[in-house]
Amino acid sequence: MTDLYPAADQRELLRQAAAAHTAAAADVEAFLRRLPEVPGPADVTEYATLLSREERARADRQAAADAAGLELPSMESE
Repeated sequence: MTDLYPAADQRELLRQAAAAHTAAAADVEAFLRRLPEVPGPADVTEYATLLSREERARADRQAAADAAGLELPSMESE
């Protein structure tokens, strides 16, 4: 029997991970646009949550890029 939903290839997984990272970064930007002049504790908590989500999405995107053969040498300075 033919699989109606074939497994996504690594490039599609990378595209999906990139889209998720873009959405997470857009959420951080939207939050920063509505941030009051004097942030309160709820604002700090929301920012931490959004930033954590964006960082996880970035790590997922990087892992998908590595799996797709786009592994880059370290870009950190020594």
